[in-house]
Amino acid sequence: MREIFQQELAQVQGGLVNIANHVQSAMTRALASFAHSDVAVADEVIGDDLKIDEQTAQLDDLTLEILLMQAPVANDLRFIVSTMRMSGSLERMGDLAAHIAQLARMRYPEESGASQVRQHLLEMGALDVAQAERLVRLFETEEPRLIDEIVAADDEIDAKHKQVLDTLGELEQDGNQEASPTQVVDATLANRYLERFSDHAVSIAKRIRYQQEGTEQEA
Repeated sequence: MREIFQQELAQVQGGLVNIANHVQSAMTRALASFAHSDVAVADEVIGDDLKIDEQTAQLDDLTLEILLMQAPVANDLRFIVSTMRMSGSLERMGDLAAHIAQLARMRYPEESGASQVRQHLLEMGALDVAQAERLVRLFETEEPRLIDEIVAADDEIDAKHKQVLDTLGELEQDGNQEASPTQVVDATLANRYLERFSDHAVSIAKRIRYQQEGTEQEA
């Protein structure tokens, strides 16, 4: 029974890595669709979000089965409970990538978002992709260094998020005719989606730290 239990735990770990890889791919492609108004890539990301949802549901079913059948304790219990929370964050990260792709899809063939902030949004997106890549490595290795890197990178994303908000606020105050209300709204949404993506990465990283240390981390 113990051997079966260890195999199931390994399967859970592999499931997290698999979903994280799909999330990283989703944000990479979503950012490309946003940058180049590529409707074909946008449609791929939107369609693939259902696969991430399905993989998350399957992982949740597995963790619930382990809880019921194996009654894990101590570190194993922390791992299972943490997995159930982390899978939810991964699922929402996939949703956020799909939302970015939807913005590109809705405005095709025009660019989505106000031109005054597009470069900042693309830089935020690149940082998000790097966050997702760190998450994949973190699930694979559980290196504490990666947790620190994810938390630190979120500060840079937050700073860019504020910069975009400030610029959009100035556009609205000045009644700038170069940015339509639709472009401002799209940029505001993209800014929020990109900032939230990194927030979920930080939540996962802190959850893994909790697994390792057994103490809740400050939010």
